[in-house]
Amino acid sequence: MEKAYQLMNQYGYDAVKSGYVGDILPRGEYHYGQWMVNHYLYAVTEAAKHHIMVNAHEAVRPTGLCRTYPNLIGNESARGTEYQAFGGTQPKHVTILPFTRLNGGPMDFTPGIFEMNLSSFADNNSHVNATIANQLGLYVTMYSPLQMAADLPEHYEQHMDAFQFIKDVAIDWSESRYLMAEPGDYIVIARKAKGTGQWFMGGVVDEQKRDFDIPLSFLEPGATFEATLYRDAEDAHYMTNPQAYVIEKITVSAGDNLKVTAAPGGGFAVSFKQM
Repeated sequence: MEKAYQLMNQYGYDAVKSGYVGDILPRGEYHYGQWMVNHYLYAVTEAAKHHIMVNAHEAVRPTGLCRTYPNLIGNESARGTEYQAFGGTQPKHVTILPFTRLNGGPMDFTPGIFEMNLSSFADNNSHVNATIANQLGLYVTMYSPLQMAADLPEHYEQHMDAFQFIKDVAIDWSESRYLMAEPGDYIVIARKAKGTGQWFMGGVVDEQKRDFDIPLSFLEPGATFEATLYRDAEDAHYMTNPQAYVIEKITVSAGDNLKVTAAPGGGFAVSFKQM
């Protein structure tokens, strides 16, 4: 490991995404055994000496270790987006994780899937149980200061207007407001970007269509904002029409409410720019 970190320093690599798929060696040890818990900690502490960030996959669930070692910039350590390729994950999953797994630290959920039909990639005809608007909302609801655009470039090329939100959205925040939530049903979060102070908002829902009337009181009073809203189209559905979305620009202020409808398995994302 020391030689690996030295090599990374030599060539200017400042982050590593580790993975521990399959059985642990030496045989008889397990991901959540003391031997591996010690290993994960050792990997982070040694990386800190080399000023290298760690995004650990298949690691033990974090319990706030990133507070002590902020170079632990992210973890998987839960059922992430890749499980959509193994038979799918219920839409409600992403409304629960912010209240369970994310209590321990940021999660590399690997969002941003725009092509939901995985039949050409997986033998089991898996389907991503989300809409494009839902996938955009995850960039706000699933906190990680190291984000990923997890789909293929050619899929993004077909929806560059929606991809604009991924280009615009911040990855770390100075303030977060949990506006509406019912674990297992829906969650709506607004976050203020570090450095720029720009606000973003995201929401995701379960298998039910849901209507929201969201107060925008988190915005700075007395100012006017252009809100770019990425939402599900009226006929969107995570199983039958997941790529149907609408992009709207609306002028809003702190005294307004934003009315949004999320399709089954859907969601929305909003970027606010002060006018």
